[in-house]
Amino acid sequence: MILPIVAYGSPILRKVAEDIDPGYPGLETLIADMWETMYNSNGVGLAAPQVNKGIRLFTIDSQQVFQNLDEEEKGLYPDEPGYKGLFINARLVKLHGDEWAYNEGCLSIPKIREDVFRNEEIILDFMDETFTPRTLKFNGITARIILHEYDHIEGKLFIDYLRPLKRKLLKGRLDDISKGKIKVDYRMVFPK
Repeated sequence: MILPIVAYGSPILRKVAEDIDPGYPGLETLIADMWETMYNSNGVGLAAPQVNKGIRLFTIDSQQVFQNLDEEEKGLYPDEPGYKGLFINARLVKLHGDEWAYNEGCLSIPKIREDVFRNEEIILDFMDETFTPRTLKFNGITARIILHEYDHIEGKLFIDYLRPLKRKLLKGRLDDISKGKIKVDYRMVFPK
């Protein structure tokens, strides 16, 4: 089932999400719904807070990015052809490498894209869909997408990385999103 995406201004997007265990009610269905919702919204990542669940769970599929690269961009990123995975109870272990800029957007903040600086490489502890503990290193676009979704479970948004003047310039557009004055081709739920 396709779930509505929670819009900017909703309190859940600013809360630190909670760990879950295998007994979380309806987990298998939620995971399937998150994948369906992410792909239906043309996203490359989706965190549980974005579908109004305050839990440490997110999906990513950076393979989608590489399928849509221009010919001149192919081969530029170390993580090509990408990674598809589910992350439960993720914890960032280490940031490594130089910060680099890339234009990011967010399903909860539609039609706003900005360059965000993030580290080249990360090490992450998490559990997969079978609750098997994993520690993996990610780099390039995959690391960036993971960090973006990880921020969601930490109550942060990509706009938090922008300079104060830039955020001030975006204030009107952000207010419009939180008031539902925006048209998108996927379901959204707006703050009351």
